[in-house]
Amino acid sequence: MDAITTSSHATSSQAGVAPTGRRSATPSFGRTVRAYFQLTKPRVMELLLVTTVPVMFLAQGGLPNLWLVAATVFGGAMSAGSAASFNMYLDRDIDVHMHRTENRPLVTGEVSARGALVFSWVLAVVSTVWLLVTTNWLAATLSAVAIFFYVVIYTMILKRRTEQNIIWGGIAGCFPVLIGWTAVTGSLAWTPLVLFVVVFLWTPAHYWPLSMKYKDDYDDVDVPMLGVTRDGSQVGLQVILYAWATVACSLLLIPIAPMGIVYTASALVFGGWFVYEAHVLYNRAVRGTGPKPMRVFHASISYLTLLFLAIAVDPLLPF
Repeated sequence: MDAITTSSHATSSQAGVAPTGRRSATPSFGRTVRAYFQLTKPRVMELLLVTTVPVMFLAQGGLPNLWLVAATVFGGAMSAGSAASFNMYLDRDIDVHMHRTENRPLVTGEVSARGALVFSWVLAVVSTVWLLVTTNWLAATLSAVAIFFYVVIYTMILKRRTEQNIIWGGIAGCFPVLIGWTAVTGSLAWTPLVLFVVVFLWTPAHYWPLSMKYKDDYDDVDVPMLGVTRDGSQVGLQVILYAWATVACSLLLIPIAPMGIVYTASALVFGGWFVYEAHVLYNRAVRGTGPKPMRVFHASISYLTLLFLAIAVDPLLPF
């Protein structure tokens, strides 16, 4: 992994001094707890869990065991939090130089590098053991693989080396659908694999607009996100292609699952909206009128949330 941080910054981090050079005041217990919680990237964690629970409804064909749902969500949250915490630990050298990440706990000095590393490993081990005990070995294994993929494949190998980083690194975010399904059934099937591909295709279309918004940040730290290596129109075209592919793949679930009218209508309506926003991004980029990438970023989150909500509701209805 490329070394971007300076030796003085590394020294201050090891000594527990904030990267600004000022020793941070001793935080209260509540503030420390909040700082460690922020290491887990709670907003990202919420989105991952949004794709876990609905798949459990689909796997059950109705309302699943609520204890199993709670146990899977708790284990999945710890697993996702572990991966996010490892990511912040490994990226602390570049986070200090980016406006988007300058308030993260490792940058401000609220959490030490050693504390973050220990916290990451504890969450990884506990989440795996928890899922093994409360669900089954397959769900626990998939959880551990997801952590490995995000930390090693994406953060350590791909992120700073290739503009394809988010495509293949985003695979880690696809695992929750497999974990939710296997927690209920103990096995894999075509249905969760289709949903795995839906999330896989959705991830670049979701993240690349963000890379456009924070292009200067990524450029400053030599991270080759697509928003840095390509111009706005090229990024917009890629977002369109992946948005269309996402919607097309989501429609495959209708005959495979099979799904009813609620999911079918949702996939068409919300998918059409997602594709429309992608085209707006591209058209504005081509015309030079300001692409407004965060509009697509937020629309992509709403799309995925509504699509998976439909996945949860559909099995509960008789049509």
